[in-house]
Amino acid sequence: MLLPWLLWLVVLCPGGGGEAAFQGPTSYHVIQISSFANSSWAQNQGSGWLGDLQLQSWDSDTGRAVFLKPWSKGNFSEEEVTGLEEVFQVYLNGFILEVQDHAHEFQMEYPFEIQGIAGCSLHSGGGTVSFLRGALGGVDFLSLKNHSCVPAPEGGSRAQRICALIHQYAGIRDIAGKLLFETCPQYLLGVLDVGKAELQRQVKPEAWLSTGPSPGPGRLLLVCHVSGFYPKPVWVTWMRGDQEQRGTRCGDVLPHADGTWYLRVTLDVAAGEAAGLSCRVRHSSLGGRDMVLHWGNPVSIGLISLAIIVPLFVLLTVPTLWFLRRRSYQSI
Repeated sequence: MLLPWLLWLVVLCPGGGGEAAFQGPTSYHVIQISSFANSSWAQNQGSGWLGDLQLQSWDSDTGRAVFLKPWSKGNFSEEEVTGLEEVFQVYLNGFILEVQDHAHEFQMEYPFEIQGIAGCSLHSGGGTVSFLRGALGGVDFLSLKNHSCVPAPEGGSRAQRICALIHQYAGIRDIAGKLLFETCPQYLLGVLDVGKAELQRQVKPEAWLSTGPSPGPGRLLLVCHVSGFYPKPVWVTWMRGDQEQRGTRCGDVLPHADGTWYLRVTLDVAAGEAAGLSCRVRHSSLGGRDMVLHWGNPVSIGLISLAIIVPLFVLLTVPTLWFLRRRSYQSI
């Protein structure tokens, strides 16, 4: 399925740890979502992503890209950027017209949606690898392999006929090939260099434990909160000693206004089995040292409360005693 791939999960749940997990972004991809309500109305949405970081959005009204970072043009000149915008504008407009012209031929029933992702990534052995995949209604439809359109098995005969149609447009295939195999790698390497100050930024996470709503009689929902970290890749799990707990559940990684991230990781356990558990956090900003939070005895909550109440009691009591003693002296 293409849609889950488009979402590109970067949070690493149990089993995904390791140094490789904390490398910076190594890929750039463009997402296209084209919605067709009927034979006369359609709309394109587009965005550009460096790993999980959005760099551009597409303004369909002006036919221009909106750059979301000061460095998101990479090392491309204004003339090169304008030229690419014009290419994408022609492509997106032509894409809608072509689909509408062939919708009946390929038995596409309105309304429908076409999704696409295309880009390039750094190869572990050096160089770059380019990719392109398309989906219809969230189901894999076609992909690019060796500069050729390859129908997905899920697309059936319709995908085969569409690939056959695409192969007839040699000029378009040449332009797409140049964008994927030449322009994209050049842009990726350039933007990684120009944006390295922000991309290499490291902010240490803060973490704390709490309980969530009870899952049932005699059970606890342990919650490990990890907040304020950057970059986004993080590894968080509940542990018993050195053993990862399979019941660990990772929530969505949510953004803060300052660009850092928040994650909530839970574990459903029997109340009598909570003792001895800990939450382990691994992040590139921690310098190779894991952050470990141990689940304590519930009494510790009372101790925390006591630590707050006692100083407050002293602050209130001492001035009162001083005032009463002063009045007693004045009455003598």
